[in-house]
Amino acid sequence: MKVFLAALVVAAIAAVGVSIVLNTIQQSSSVAFTTGGARVGDPGHNLVGPG
Repeated sequence: MKVFLAALVVAAIAAVGVSIVLNTIQQSSSVAFTTGGARVGDPGHNLVGPG
């Protein structure tokens, strides 16, 4: 039982750590998918805009 509880604690710590790392490197879609041929200016307040 102690090993199972320890595994739950380690899994929870790993999940929180990964979510923090992913939130720091995450980009909005208007930045991540902009290429030379795409004309994505100010996305405004639509679903792909910053916000």
